[in-house]
Amino acid sequence: MKNDQPELMPAKRKRTRYTREYKEEAVRLAKQVSARQAALDLNINATMLRDWVRTLGAEGPDAFRGQGNRTALEAEMTRMRREITVLRQERDILKKRRNSG
Repeated sequence: MKNDQPELMPAKRKRTRYTREYKEEAVRLAKQVSARQAALDLNINATMLRDWVRTLGAEGPDAFRGQGNRTALEAEMTRMRREITVLRQERDILKKRRNSG
């Protein structure tokens, strides 16, 4: 027989956001002891801490830049693409002017 009461949904846990400084400090601690011990001391997930260690090692100063923030290389690429677009438009205008005159 079916229960007529609504099913209780488990409450969603709010995702914790950690600052860049916190992550860097946690990585430093993980390098002094172990990632597992540091995670226990900080009461965070060991897998997450190992990911932070990996990210900091791979990206260096660009690590933990936050959502939507670009690396210096990505920002430079975007700037250069915009500049190329403007230069092409200027070139096309000059071509039209030269062909019509």
